[in-house]
Amino acid sequence: MRRNSDETVPVWSEEEQRQRAFPELLQDAEADVCVVGAGIAGLTTAYLLQKEGKSVVVLDAWGLAAGETGRTTAHLTAVLDDRFSHLEGLFGTDGTRLAADSHRAAIDRIESIVRDERIDCDFERVTGYLTALSEQQRRDLEKEFDAVPRAGFYEAEGFPQVPLPNLAETGPGLMFPRQAMFHPARYMIGLATAVASLGGRLYVGAHVRTVAGGAHASAETDNGLRVSARHIVVATNTPINDRVTMHTKQAAYRTYAVVFDVPKDSYPGFLLWDLEDPYHYVRLMRAGGRDRLIVGGEDHKTGQAADMAARYRRLEEWSRRHFSVLGEVSYRWSGQVMEPVDSLAFIGRNPGDEDNVYIATGDSGHGMTHGTIAGILIADLVQGRSNPWAALYDPSRKTLRSATSFVSENLNVAGRMLKDWAAPGGGNAVEQIARGDGAVLRQGAAKIAVYRDTEGVAHALSAVCTHLGCIVQWNPNEKSWDCPCHGSRYDIAGRVLNGPAVSPLSPAELRSAREHQRNQRDRTDDDAVPGEDAKAVPADEVH
Repeated sequence: MRRNSDETVPVWSEEEQRQRAFPELLQDAEADVCVVGAGIAGLTTAYLLQKEGKSVVVLDAWGLAAGETGRTTAHLTAVLDDRFSHLEGLFGTDGTRLAADSHRAAIDRIESIVRDERIDCDFERVTGYLTALSEQQRRDLEKEFDAVPRAGFYEAEGFPQVPLPNLAETGPGLMFPRQAMFHPARYMIGLATAVASLGGRLYVGAHVRTVAGGAHASAETDNGLRVSARHIVVATNTPINDRVTMHTKQAAYRTYAVVFDVPKDSYPGFLLWDLEDPYHYVRLMRAGGRDRLIVGGEDHKTGQAADMAARYRRLEEWSRRHFSVLGEVSYRWSGQVMEPVDSLAFIGRNPGDEDNVYIATGDSGHGMTHGTIAGILIADLVQGRSNPWAALYDPSRKTLRSATSFVSENLNVAGRMLKDWAAPGGGNAVEQIARGDGAVLRQGAAKIAVYRDTEGVAHALSAVCTHLGCIVQWNPNEKSWDCPCHGSRYDIAGRVLNGPAVSPLSPAELRSAREHQRNQRDRTDDDAVPGEDAKAVPADEVH
């Protein structure tokens, strides 16, 4: 489920050897439905439609759950991150309850799929705890306490302290029964197996570049192969078929997770969240005869931070302050979350497109349940059925009360684009880049993304994101180039890891320091632009 050896490794990757091999797409194909993306949203959609007799083709650039589904911490909960008191201000009491109902239904649907397909994925119903750990958090908790019954959580109960063993520091909060947790890699392997057994076709290594709707709807890959279908579902975490519209309605954030070994049976199964901003989220993991504690948080906008080591350290410090029997940290990784300006996912027909192109995006930290909601809702839309959640998640919706958030996020994008293009960069100081590290340098009028490998060889790419032209930033944690505007991400070879970009970063020609000095002497106006071919410059050519 990993895309390359440079990425951090989620704890779920221990199951990679159990994953079945899926073929590459070698010729054009036809289906009733073509699903782009083999994460939980895409495969749930494929599974439900295949069960109803539709023929489905699933295309994925990297492989089963190789994107954000494989990097989740897999909380299955209807206790929404943006809190019911906040959602009431955006969607009213009825809309907020509908949102909670849809997530409860998603958990129920996952449970029924696990049962029907006999998927061994450690699915377990557990209690979720929302706790307040500071005075400000306690004031926020009071608002939530009032809103929870209106969201349909009549069974939620207050508590003076979290009723879990082996806690070092805790506070008051709310208990939510019948939440759940599972092993997402095992679930996805089981779901993919079920799709295939029903006749669904899943192809890997099929990077989709263009999507077309209408009477001749199709998805076309980089190598020119085409899947024609009556309906196209784009389930790529963030839409690759939409250039601008949807990307003004949401923002990409990085979030971090650490895993601690804990003594077996030292905790019951549970989920826990605090009310800090950004908040922390915790769950138990039981697998392979051992117990672990997964703790996440420390979110920031994608491409707008480089202090990842400090964020992992703060997560570990927070964890050890609140949990008393933690062993060593065995895994650290990060993932990407799409945050809608009005806090709920966008699921349904793509705005401005033909009626037969659908999207699922804006997970807002609830990828497992939002992805399952997407499968249920899009299956209903494809089949022409009404669905009570359709208006709530409609990608074309306008939530006027979220206008401030909309303006703030888009001003951030404009500000980053102007700032990063104007930034001086590092001149031509390739020798200042540590081995195994990267930096954006200015070369004349061009911005060059330079990675210096462990042998000291520098690899140069254009630093201009192929989506809308922002300047990518180096992510030292994932060894990737991340766009601070809309969250596109590229590996060190320039290949797309996350959309909305569909094209790789262009190779660039990197001049050595000596050549740069000669050009400075020979020309007063150095306006060199990136060349056609990538250049790898040995370290002794740039000092």
